[in-house]
Amino acid sequence: MKIEEKNCVVGIEYELTEAGGSEVIDSNKGGTPLEFITGKGHIIPGLESQIIGMKKGESSSITVKAGEAYGELNPDAVQVLPKEQFAGIDLKEGMVLHGQGENGQTVQVAVKSFDDETVTVDFNHPLAGKDLLFAITIADVRAATDDEALSGQVACCDDHSEGSCCGGGSCH
Repeated sequence: MKIEEKNCVVGIEYELTEAGGSEVIDSNKGGTPLEFITGKGHIIPGLESQIIGMKKGESSSITVKAGEAYGELNPDAVQVLPKEQFAGIDLKEGMVLHGQGENGQTVQVAVKSFDDETVTVDFNHPLAGKDLLFAITIADVRAATDDEALSGQVACCDDHSEGSCCGGGSCH
């Protein structure tokens, strides 16, 4: 079965590096495949668009430009905040903090610098502005069940036999 634009459950093994670099940023090779449903926005758009048409067992090196990955660096995402907002935190340059955004979502910020009165933080994703290289292998492809297509979540079941809703894979 080929990966389609919508409602395919796909499992991938990947190794991520910055394009032109050699340091591995993230990897699940040898572990549980990353599972997602196509067309639901679960993975970065530039990676999803380039795996359409691939089949189980296929491998590829896929370069994803920054704009189709985590976006370009946004200078407006760097802010200077009063240090009292960070009371009780042992600040260090480069540390990553998690907080709650205006709409209740979890936000991640990196501490760029600080002094006695202010803290400069960066709300950009750590990979914003970077072109990425994914070395991937398609571990599994199957049609999403009606429930999965509706909910947007990959279901987990107890029947792991080939052809079952889990497609022979394992739940995590």
